[in-house]
Amino acid sequence: MREHVLQIDAKDNVLIALADLKKDSQVTFNGRSCALQTDVPAKHKFAVQDLAPGDPIVMYGVLIGKAVTAIRQGEVITTRNIHHDVASFHEYLEPYRWHAPAVSKWQQRSFLGYRRADGQVGTRNYWIVLPLVFCENRNLAVLKQAFEEELGFAAPQTYRRQVAELVRLSREGKTQELENYSVIENPRQPARDKFFPNVDGIKFLTHEGGCGGTREDSRNLCALLSGYIHHPNVAGATVLSLGCQNAQVGILREELQRRDPGFKKPLLIFEQQQSSSEFAMVSQAIKETFLGLVEANRAAREPTSISDLCVGLKCGGSDGFSGISANPAIGHTSDLIAATGGSGILAEFPELCGVEQDLINRCTGKEVADRFVQLMTDYAERAKAVRSGFEMNPSPGNIRDGLLTDAMKSAGAAKKGGTSPITAVRDYPEYVTEPGLNLLCTPGNDVECVTAQVGAGANVVLFTTGLGTPTGNPISPVIKLSSNTALAKRMPDIIDVDTGSIISGESTIEQTGEKILDVVLKVASGEVRTKAELLAQDDFIPWKRGVSL
Repeated sequence: MREHVLQIDAKDNVLIALADLKKDSQVTFNGRSCALQTDVPAKHKFAVQDLAPGDPIVMYGVLIGKAVTAIRQGEVITTRNIHHDVASFHEYLEPYRWHAPAVSKWQQRSFLGYRRADGQVGTRNYWIVLPLVFCENRNLAVLKQAFEEELGFAAPQTYRRQVAELVRLSREGKTQELENYSVIENPRQPARDKFFPNVDGIKFLTHEGGCGGTREDSRNLCALLSGYIHHPNVAGATVLSLGCQNAQVGILREELQRRDPGFKKPLLIFEQQQSSSEFAMVSQAIKETFLGLVEANRAAREPTSISDLCVGLKCGGSDGFSGISANPAIGHTSDLIAATGGSGILAEFPELCGVEQDLINRCTGKEVADRFVQLMTDYAERAKAVRSGFEMNPSPGNIRDGLLTDAMKSAGAAKKGGTSPITAVRDYPEYVTEPGLNLLCTPGNDVECVTAQVGAGANVVLFTTGLGTPTGNPISPVIKLSSNTALAKRMPDIIDVDTGSIISGESTIEQTGEKILDVVLKVASGEVRTKAELLAQDDFIPWKRGVSL
């Protein structure tokens, strides 16, 4: 078991409380002793020296804020005595030297994936249906209702049965039974046989864009949708267009050509304004989509290398433990994947604020570093233009659980990227083609970010959380990792992996990172379905390039 406090870096002048600490308690660290001047809740920080107003507060070895008022040694850090501040950064200077982890045990490992004609490998086999404009969302709902039940893809109707039972009790006049009715647990329903056993599902991606916004919005939407169509987890796509919207079919085809000049997947496009009737269009879409599913069902899994993984690295609902358990754990997983030739995607640019220099130093060249600086600077300026800023990123939940400034949050969030070299920097909604760690410009917003990471090619997403979030994705499995064991026990229906053993000292970051990679391979092979998949958590929100943190 480890001590009740942790100093992450020798330069830090604050410690993290790993458990609730009481005022007047004596804590020891590095041979020193300190009496607490206040209570310090678990996940929060306290000063290890007296600080005057304006003094820098350092954590993870970087500046995460400055003192607003005098802070005594042993006093808890709060939003009342700290404000956000970050160190400046300079341009790329010299090549990065990486000490890659040993991966001999992983080089012979494989997963069962779907190899596509373009060489990409999928971890799932989906057909997708999507609109080019929100006007077609209702027609998507019609198609969804028509396909899911008949093909065996519909989610269990647990809540529908609950309502039916309440209706029955009400009709029978059983007032007392109605008032006392309760569901003890969520009954597991037997899976319905799928008509297409080799198809994981047919997914319907509705959105509120495509027209009425800027031309940049429409171009980005088409590019994002083309990323989903091009994605290795997708066997083919049905696209509904009204016809007069900004997001034109021609733009979608241009974006597909950018991603794959030899694009060969089935792509079925139906334009309502060119059809004799809505009924005729929907009926034709049903027929051709069914025939497409017949072809998709011929796909089969085959052994493939870890190098074919492209893993999204995401955190959401973070707490004061995220940066010392779950985030560095998936960072080690990312390093293992990079060392075996695979790809990782670190995004959430507002949550890289304050660690720019470390990321610049890790770039494989000046051109890569310069693009990162440009995108970070442009994003920050957009935020300021609407009287916002990265410092507004932490949510009330983040702050309550110990993440007081954006710089503090960013220093822990960046740990998801491990230590491997940054091989490429992509702007939203570009597609990842380089092995190694890629930076992708996205907001921190959970669903917008995961939507973008998958649109950039992530065939699995590792999502850490300290507070709990059900976030998922329609086509890529999202593995949810808790930063603390209490969360894993409290919300077992959404958590796949508990990394709280790092906090307790029962396992190391490296051991946990290897355990996570083993889970990734099982999920990628289809042996394990994530909790988000079992809940049918199909979140999809395109980022409109305004300010979203």
